[in-house]
Amino acid sequence: MAFEPREPQKELKYQDLRIYSDQELKNYTEEELKNFKIKHKTPMCDELEKGPWPSFVADTKREALHRKKLSGDRLMVNSDVAEDLLGQLERSFKDGETHWKHGGIVGVFGYGGGVIGRYSDSPEEYPSIAHFHTLRVNQPASKFYSSDYLRSICDLWEYRGSGLMNLHGSTGDIIFLGTTTEQLEPIFYELGHVLQQDLGGSGSNLRTPSCCIGRARCEWSCYDTQAMCYELTHYYQDELHRPAFPYKFKFKFDGCPNCCVASIARADMSFIGTWRDNIRIDQDAVKAYVEGDIAPNAGAHAGKDWGKFDIQKEVIDLCPTRCMWMEDGKLMIDDKECTRCMHCINVMPRALRPGADTGVSILFGAKAPILEGAQMSLLTIPFMKVEHPYDNVKAIVDKCWDWWMEEGKNRERLGELIQRYGVPKFLEIMELPPMPQMVREPRSNPYIFWKEEDVPGGFTRSIDDYRKRHKR
Repeated sequence: MAFEPREPQKELKYQDLRIYSDQELKNYTEEELKNFKIKHKTPMCDELEKGPWPSFVADTKREALHRKKLSGDRLMVNSDVAEDLLGQLERSFKDGETHWKHGGIVGVFGYGGGVIGRYSDSPEEYPSIAHFHTLRVNQPASKFYSSDYLRSICDLWEYRGSGLMNLHGSTGDIIFLGTTTEQLEPIFYELGHVLQQDLGGSGSNLRTPSCCIGRARCEWSCYDTQAMCYELTHYYQDELHRPAFPYKFKFKFDGCPNCCVASIARADMSFIGTWRDNIRIDQDAVKAYVEGDIAPNAGAHAGKDWGKFDIQKEVIDLCPTRCMWMEDGKLMIDDKECTRCMHCINVMPRALRPGADTGVSILFGAKAPILEGAQMSLLTIPFMKVEHPYDNVKAIVDKCWDWWMEEGKNRERLGELIQRYGVPKFLEIMELPPMPQMVREPRSNPYIFWKEEDVPGGFTRSIDDYRKRHKR
């Protein structure tokens, strides 16, 4: 069963939703900013404004001045919040330790995730950030925004929060940084009922699924990453908002093996677009690359003079399986040896394209180095066709979660559970046969051990039967 919205989606118009006028949003001059001094001395923070890179300290000072010049009834959170934030950060730099504490659980009614409680351990010194809760807001698929939506959500956070946000951290969510407990429910109401937006995942639950730009703009996408991300996000809303897992679980959707959202390194369940037929070759375009008529890498290195393009050195010799060669002026590929690394396609995009029989590879168990160290995900299903409503994918997810929730220890990621029980047990749970694609290198990880019921005649069979078939 696919997800269907219960109510029609409205087009947001900023002029109908805006809280601040243009004059209020641009209420200071660059000269005023230059002369502005926050109420705390922050020499170490000030160092972060130097150099050629954008500075969050400079941005925070801009926000501090902006809030100072707004009248009190135009803010629901103290106007000093940005200044106190920099003051406490300076103290943290000086002391070499954080001055945030987790002082209990806060949230919104009906949800167990999406709000991260944060409190200052020095509320007398920094009263405006005594409460400084973070909200994760579910980003749209591929992070496509309209300007009306962005302006509306910024107005909401200016009014009911600190005005400071992150777009985007590795979680993928929009991160609202800093508000008080009293403002959580009003913010949640405005997000859901006015802006048609939901909170993201936090805690021991499904985290907000994330995908690459997919078929919206990328010609290499082997499946519709946005459609799949949207469907699974809504289908698993309970798991996203009501923590019941041993620890966090992440879906990430890559449209092709270039892995632009790094699912293979960051997701408990990675979906990587692939193909099972042959790479499509335009031999005329190959010839144009060789003769220098088309710039390699789509002209990405045009500013560097590396000499004439050499297909042997820059493509063929860099193929990890050596499955390519030139023959009579044509590029030949032994596709059964191809590992879909995408290098040749990236270098010669007008000559080479992924095959037409496309789907996904499904991998499990990637994570960051929290307990057992970082690990990449394990290739488990080399190829699967995926079409809306993705019932075949949902069946796999349910099998995996049933086992993990039953056997996983507290704060144990799926990859650590697979390590603890072993790959054979995981494949047994998933009802999948072991395959050569799961082996990283021949003879280096012989993890498959036969069971007696899988061996014809069992382990107690006579050697005589073998010798009848294999005479000396």
